[in-house]
Amino acid sequence: RCSTGAVDIGFGGCYPLWTVYTNAPDTVIRDHRSMNVPDSDEPARAEVDALRGNAVIEFGASWCGVCRATQPAIAAALAKHPDVRHLRIADASGRPLGRSFGVKLWPTLILLRDGKEIERLVRPRGEATIDAALGRLTAV
Repeated sequence: RCSTGAVDIGFGGCYPLWTVYTNAPDTVIRDHRSMNVPDSDEPARAEVDALRGNAVIEFGASWCGVCRATQPAIAAALAKHPDVRHLRIADASGRPLGRSFGVKLWPTLILLRDGKEIERLVRPRGEATIDAALGRLTAV
């Protein structure tokens, strides 16, 4: 059982809930499907590959202006797909998970079905683009 403010997301450990830094810097989303995984707790690629169901891994950085500007669209699109797990990974040069996916620009959304990449959105433009991709992910 995870402590208050943390959640077991299926990687065999507890991770902090995602803190929204865009519109409400001190607000914590109390949703077990959206979280920010700190650098030190980044899951291994093998753990991601073993995920079951639909998931989105969002790679970005808290200081990235494009990432922050895209947050409302990402949040709105994900709200329409509550069964999609959302992992938000703080990426940086040399971070192993981002490098294993070949992430070069932020934000990058990797859409997974049972641990396999189905689609990738690099610097997505607008809620409609993200929502359409999530619709394709969940259509099967």
